[in-house]
Amino acid sequence: MPQSIGTPALWGGFVVLTLVLMAVEIRAVRRNPHDMSMREASAWTVGWVVLALLFGAGIAGRFGRQPAVEYMTGYVIEYALSVDNLFVFILIFKTFGVPPMYQRPVLLWGILGAMIMRAAFILIGAALMSRFQWLLYVFGAFLIYTGGKILIGHDVETHPEKNPVLKLFGKVFPVVRHFGDGNFIVKHRGRWYATALLPVLLVVEATDVVFAVDSIPAIFAVTRDPFIVFTSNVFAILGLRALYFVLKTIMDLFRFLKVGLGLVLVFVGGKMCVEHWLHVPAEISLLVVVSLLGLSVAASLLWPAAGKEAGEDGGAVDTGGETASGGSSGEAGDDKMNPRE
Repeated sequence: MPQSIGTPALWGGFVVLTLVLMAVEIRAVRRNPHDMSMREASAWTVGWVVLALLFGAGIAGRFGRQPAVEYMTGYVIEYALSVDNLFVFILIFKTFGVPPMYQRPVLLWGILGAMIMRAAFILIGAALMSRFQWLLYVFGAFLIYTGGKILIGHDVETHPEKNPVLKLFGKVFPVVRHFGDGNFIVKHRGRWYATALLPVLLVVEATDVVFAVDSIPAIFAVTRDPFIVFTSNVFAILGLRALYFVLKTIMDLFRFLKVGLGLVLVFVGGKMCVEHWLHVPAEISLLVVVSLLGLSVAASLLWPAAGKEAGEDGGAVDTGGETASGGSSGEAGDDKMNPRE
């Protein structure tokens, strides 16, 4: 493994901190399941950002400026890419017709699953890059290619209803066509069924795997330290649930965000490809990333889209599985989910 500032004590302490923060989120969702207002979501979002900044300040105080700048650069990149991911999550919820109050548990458990998968990807990626240096150029070229596709308007198209995970799930597991009061499984007439939320969660998790293919190589362009890579990823992911409820009402304001993200990916990919001949300081990387994203947001505000709806309303999608109806809370509730004709 590459050299890292992360001692066993720091790794253990951060994992405990993450579990405590997730427990706070889980408790908040279970005690008061509701659609987050803009004010509440904004407060949570600001809180998560402040916490991430405080963690960066702690790194600076303990290990110095360089690791702290690498952490902040990675955090900004991952947070920006996560904003793009949330646009797809909005589309997924629209496609499956998930009511706002039931979106919170899907986001919560989706984020937990994303952190576990990212941890695995990061550890594997760090080990491979320390052993096979040529992977640096492969990742760099891939990021340039991905960023270029975004810039010319050929971003990856997402069709949640066609997700292979959804199709496979519907064939092997019986599904009821309602949301089970926010539960992922319910018991009906002595038999367990998946509610309509469980396939949605699986699609969110499968989609995040695709997103990780872009985001993990991007942060390795900034640092090879697995601890910095992981912590910046986790803090970027932790605030996604609250950020989702902020963005879903104002997402049309950021029409040029994809352009900024495309340029960021091209920049970090190019940085990886020329690193052997030209070293770009972490401070310069942070300045470039923040400037590109800031300009894309400014351009979006200066030249807003003309009354364009974000995505199309979608109904529920038939998973193809066995269905059951009837029952009440805790079993099969009355909140029906009509299949797409």
